[in-house]
This record gives sequence, structure tokens and C-alpha cells, in this order.
Amino acid sequence: MGIVKATKLIFEYVKRDEQEHVEEVKRAIDNMDVDIKKGDFVAILGHNGSGKSTFAKQINGILMPTGGTVLVSGMDTRDEDHIWDIRKTAGMVFQNPDNQIIGNVVEEDVGFGPENLGVPTDEIWKRVDESLEAVGMTAYRLQSPNKLSGGQKQRVAIAGVMAMKPQCIILDEPTAMLDPNGRREVIRTIRQLNESQGVTVLLITHYMEEATWADRIIVMDDGKIVMDGKPREIFSRVRELKKCGLDVPQATELAFELKEAGMPLPDGILSRQELAEELKRILEPSVRTQGIGKETGEKNVH
Repeated sequence: MGIVKATKLIFEYVKRDEQEHVEEVKRAIDNMDVDIKKGDFVAILGHNGSGKSTFAKQINGILMPTGGTVLVSGMDTRDEDHIWDIRKTAGMVFQNPDNQIIGNVVEEDVGFGPENLGVPTDEIWKRVDESLEAVGMTAYRLQSPNKLSGGQKQRVAIAGVMAMKPQCIILDEPTAMLDPNGRREVIRTIRQLNESQGVTVLLITHYMEEATWADRIIVMDDGKIVMDGKPREIFSRVRELKKCGLDVPQATELAFELKEAGMPLPDGILSRQELAEELKRILEPSVRTQGIGKETGEKNVH
């Protein structure tokens, strides 16, 4: 069993009137089964209303299942005796870093979480040092968070979660409010933490390029998992993704259109560099042939 395991998970939002009578029941997650292994980097994709953020809140115990189970390191999220341990195991980073940063100085903010956990002072400062180093923010430790860019603030928020030593980090649209440079900063930080420290990462995003950094992609639609595989496999299914209301990375889109026009490109191209290399491979023989023909023609003239 992995670090996060959902079995026949159901979650329903219930709307009630002023007399507490049920007006509407909306099923956000519908009999979902998923097993996420420790150390994996998993991207979860889906259009608005697909259930991806609802699933994230199930893992951290913010929302409780209507039916089925969610286990985090073997602990049932419905067990109130374990909810604190679950939240220590699975830390959460949200869209807006301003909603998570509460300290007046960066290092104080990063130390807030472990202090609340009752960690001894010496250990807190050790964790603050390690976490700031891990996200590349050591040079800013004495600054006010208000003076940081959006990307820097989000890295501080990640450091604050890391200082609590979680085995898993859930990031719910962490770059939605950032510019392209800030997004790249945060995604590089997440990938580095996953690779160097073995932290399990669940990244919920609507930016397709970010999903290419993951080891595994889960696509949700109407509360169900409709695709599950490696990035190259998932992004080979361009038509299916579009039916789910999703885009694909720009390089993947261009490669797909070129292939549709007859160019012999492989499926699942993920980056501009990869596309450029494939185009070079295809076009170089033609260029060389034209060059040889030209040289031959010139020799015949003389």
C-alpha cells in the first residue's frame, strides 16, 4: 500500500435551505480508487469542477468522505484520534501564499509550524535552516515576507510546510497567482525536494507544462479518474484530453498538428527542445540531399 490510498471514495456537497432541508446534493468524487506510492511526484489534472481540489482536501482531513475511505500512511482520515498525525504526514500548500504566511520575518514564519508541534527550540532552528536552504531562500531569512515576490512567498510557504517534516506535500494550484518566472521557481523547488529528499508530491494544477515535470499524471473528470499514466503516455492522448476540457503543452499541441499534417513525429512530445530535436532529425537528411544535388549541379556546369 502507498502513502495515500483511496478506496471507493465518495464525497457529496449538500446544499440546504434555511430550515436545513436538503435542496441539492452534488457528487464531487464518485467511487474513486487510487494508490500513490511514497516518493512519487504525481500531477492531478482536471477542468474546474472535476473533483481534483476536493480530493486534495480529503487527504489532509479538511473534508471527510461521504463514502469509502482515504488512508494516509495507513491512517484513516475519519479517525479523529489520528487526524493530527495525518496532517503532520501530509502538509498542504494553497493557491495564495499570503493566506499562509503569518510571520513578520521569513525565518519566524517557517518556524511557526514546528513550534506549534512542540518541537524543541534547537530543533526548530535546525529545521528552519534546512527548509530555507532546500527552497533556496536562505538569503531572505531576515526579510519581511511583504517585500518578496509572489514566487518567493510561495517558496517560503513550502519551506514552512517542509519544516514540519511531512512525508507528503499536497499543492493545490500553488502557481495560479504567479507570473511565468514565479511558476518556474516553484515547480523547480518542488521537483528538487522530491528528488533530493524523497518527499511525495501531489501537484494539482491547470498548467499543462507543470504536469510534464511529474512522474505520473492522473486526469479527473466529473469526480472520476479517466486517465492515469506517465506524462508521455497521457499527453499522447490529445483528443481525449480535449474532450475532458483540457489543453496540452504548447510543444505537444504543435507536434500533434504537424503529425496530423503528415510529418512523421512520435506521440507525446513534451517540450520545445524535444520537438526541435525531432524536427532536426526529420529535416536534416532532406537538407543534406538538397545540398548534394546543388553541389553536383555546380560541378556539371563547370
